[in-house]
This record gives sequence, C-alpha cells and structure tokens, in this order.
Amino acid sequence: MTKEEWYKQLFEHLEASKFRSSFHLKQKDIAKLLGTTQQVYSRYENGENEIPVRHIITLCKFYNVSADYVLGLKKFQQTLM
Repeated sequence: MTKEEWYKQLFEHLEASKFRSSFHLKQKDIAKLLGTTQQVYSRYENGENEIPVRHIITLCKFYNVSADYVLGLKKFQQTLM
C-alpha cells in the first residue's frame, strides 16, 4: 500500500466528506474552520495529505461526535455532551 493509498483509506474512515455534505458545506467552508486552504483540505479528502490530529479534534467538536465514531472505531454515532 502506498502512502497516498493509506491516507485515502484513513480519510475514508473519518467519513469527513459524508459529514461535510450532510451539513451542506463546501470544502472551502471546512478549510476555513481548520485554518487551511480549500486546496489542502481537498488533498485530505483525496488521500494525498495526512490530516493532522488537531484537525480531527476540530472536526469532532464541530460535528459534535466522538473521535471513535469519526475514526470508524464505533458503528453508531455518539454525540458529545
């Protein structure tokens, strides 16, 4: 497995594009939230770049879900309190 394939597989487990589209958000909206550019965020979704842990934390807080769910470790969504 190449580095790019590994990143893409990781991001698919994150289900970030699923969350983004369910909130009717564009890549540029999430990029702004993360303090990055749309191009860099697109690379995360495409598996070209590794998403930093700090961004995973920000996404969990934004979507109000646990990291276990976002990382694909739990089947069911669990909201944060």
